[in-house]
Amino acid sequence: MKTGPGGWSWNGDAERPTFNPSVLIRSGHHADGKHSCWCTYNAEHPNDPAPFKCFACHSFVRDGHIQFLSDCTHALAGQTVPLPPWPVREET
Repeated sequence: MKTGPGGWSWNGDAERPTFNPSVLIRSGHHADGKHSCWCTYNAEHPNDPAPFKCFACHSFVRDGHIQFLSDCTHALAGQTVPLPPWPVREET
């Protein structure tokens, strides 16, 4: 395992990577509850809604797969999916 700043680690495998720790992204009322959220804004502006939504996405990348944890607010919550292929960059 290669360790980076803040305790991040990578198994060194570009084909089937594993990263630690998990990644947690939150927006709107899922973030901190102290600020108004996109749900409220969009309800108050039905004719001009913002293009944003409140959400949470919590995942691990393990052995070349993304493990979406059950606290995600999207359709992939609780599922594991393969990482999409990365383009290969030719060295010059």
